[in-house]
Amino acid sequence: MAVVFIRAVILYILLIFSVRLMGKRQIGELQPSELAITILISNIATLPVEDTGLPLLTGIIPIITLACLDVIMSWLGIKSRIIRNFTCGKPVIIISNGKLDTQKMKLIRFTVDDLTASLRGQGIFDISEVQLAVVETTGSLSVYPKYSARNVTNGDLNIEGESADPPDTAISDGELITEALDRLGLTEKWVKNVLKKEKTDIKSVFLMTVDSGGKYNIIKKE
Repeated sequence: MAVVFIRAVILYILLIFSVRLMGKRQIGELQPSELAITILISNIATLPVEDTGLPLLTGIIPIITLACLDVIMSWLGIKSRIIRNFTCGKPVIIISNGKLDTQKMKLIRFTVDDLTASLRGQGIFDISEVQLAVVETTGSLSVYPKYSARNVTNGDLNIEGESADPPDTAISDGELITEALDRLGLTEKWVKNVLKKEKTDIKSVFLMTVDSGGKYNIIKKE
């Protein structure tokens, strides 16, 4: 039992390392090659855990090999469009100038239900409002609405204002995030002075957000 536990811990750490090595992506953003390697790695990792008769290296070596292969292919994809198209595919335009291309939908096996579901996910319930739609290599749908269906912006109304980054997390569950303070140009001393004014301390704060102008919001622990 202890052997299985130790093997599982070792493979878990190795899997975390491999996934970090492959880069940060959500499951829905994985390219076909990345999804294939992720599935292979997950299957390989279970073998040495389930069968203690197998040497641990039979799981470690293939996992490291596949992770390194993914990194190499990603690097080659940056250098070569041909390799990138082979491993990831190419985006497909299924709506252009407001006209739906049914032939391209059949080519990529993208059904009407897939189209309408993807449009609803972006708040579009009428296909006639779409000017351009592209099926990305990850399978997601990018939509460019017609002019009449676009949301009104401050620029359309000629409302001027200063562009600034949104608030960042300065304290998370009682822990000071120094990287965020550096980005905002603030110091730990400034945070402590603010907390002193609010009659609290870092350990008692669940969440504190601050913007570059020094405007803050504090949520204390209950």
